[in-house]
Amino acid sequence: MPLMTQENKNSENEIEKEEDPIILYIMRAVERGSAVAPRDIAIEIADDRARENSPKDAWRKYFLAVKQQAKHLARQGRISILRRGKAIDPNKMKGLVKFSLPVENIPEK
Repeated sequence: MPLMTQENKNSENEIEKEEDPIILYIMRAVERGSAVAPRDIAIEIADDRARENSPKDAWRKYFLAVKQQAKHLARQGRISILRRGKAIDPNKMKGLVKFSLPVENIPEK
């Protein structure tokens, strides 16, 4: 693992300032190592932004944004969208999916 110099930390912080907060949640989630469901990311966002009177299903308002940003990230090659453990084309994302760090097994169809 490369050493983090002050220059690396500064450039990393600049990138984080420019990125959409939802993208940051997705990237942090996939960098933890295992595939993660969009619902779990939406719940994490809702929990972080919850107020005392927030409904239990407040995560639902973040769900679509998480999926849209994940498609964007997958098209850039920054993450993979998985169905049944295999990478799929982000343009064909539907049903139960998970996100992970990039993998190279998209079927040719």
